[in-house]
Amino acid sequence: MQQFDGDQKKEKLIEVWEDIVSIKDLSLALIICPLVTMIGYFIAPNHGSFPLFFGLGGALVGFVIASFFIKPKRIFQQEDKDEDKWI
Repeated sequence: MQQFDGDQKKEKLIEVWEDIVSIKDLSLALIICPLVTMIGYFIAPNHGSFPLFFGLGGALVGFVIASFFIKPKRIFQQEDKDEDKWI
């Protein structure tokens, strides 16, 4: 586990699939997405493949909701390239 040393408060970070994520944000996303998916599944009419489509729609809606609550924390810096170096 690592500590975030920025202007924000210190957060505990972990590595997931070669990416660093906040435990708090990961937990929030893991609560929102399955919850909305299950709500979509259970409100679907029980005819044919409607539960599947409602569940998939719920997963999509859960992702959108989580993306509003969880903001990216990456900082991209653009470096000026020295054009004379390549001539």
